[in-house]
Amino acid sequence: MKSLCIKTNNENSINYLLNELEHLDLENVCFSLRNFKHYENIIIHYKGFDDDIFLNQICNILSLLIIDELEESLLNKILFRNYFYFDLNERKQILDLYFDINTFDFTNIFEKKFNSIFDSFYEFLVENKSIVLEGFINFRISNYIEILDNILSDAVNQYIIEKEYLEFISLLKLYINSQNSNCDFVHLVYSKDESILLDENKEIIFVENDILNRKYLSDISFSSNDYTLNSLLTLLPKKIYIHLIDNTIDDFINTILSVFENRTHICQNCNICNLYKHTLKSKASKNPNTI
Repeated sequence: MKSLCIKTNNENSINYLLNELEHLDLENVCFSLRNFKHYENIIIHYKGFDDDIFLNQICNILSLLIIDELEESLLNKILFRNYFYFDLNERKQILDLYFDINTFDFTNIFEKKFNSIFDSFYEFLVENKSIVLEGFINFRISNYIEILDNILSDAVNQYIIEKEYLEFISLLKLYINSQNSNCDFVHLVYSKDESILLDENKEIIFVENDILNRKYLSDISFSSNDYTLNSLLTLLPKKIYIHLIDNTIDDFINTILSVFENRTHICQNCNICNLYKHTLKSKASKNPNTI
């Protein structure tokens, strides 16, 4: 017979463990909850003959307990310790980005976290019959904490980039609203990171690409369309007709929409759209490798 004792005073952890043990898919297991001097003790007895299966199931439950119930608390501790210079609202936004990253690559990240915790529990419980849960979490799952810290670091970097981007957009909007327009409207023909500006007579506006004239651009890059943005900021049209040749709204178009707001109008089926769609199809048929 193998016996284990899990010590904790965390009520949520106790309820989680008792519920999981109640549904444990293993025969010859009994458990009880006892209140001793310092801790609530969950005592588990296994009367079967395969100790390894028993330990695997217990370690599985304990690992999921940390991920499901305790991870957010651990993340907040890491945020407070390593990123104390962010205020409470900023740390909340970083935490949201952490969960977004988790969702985006859930299977891979979950597997790394789970395996790290599981190995730590298994290594300990093979040699010990009693475990203080809070002490174990504080001192024995450093690999798991490192995984959390690395993902949080990515979330912090993403938060800083997004914050700088929003500040950049705000500055451009202030500039636009403080200046007079130099023309009534322009057409922006856009397809797959390539843009063409047309004037009121549908003549091509040659975009200035001299680096000395990029006075309104920040260090943030918007792919190959930086010069187009700079030209729009110079022209400051009252209206921008955006012709989406391939119906794609990407980062650059979102930037234009954010900066110029109600000055923009998206078009996907006018004479200009159809002309450039036809031109695009003709180029594609002649050069199939460019598709």
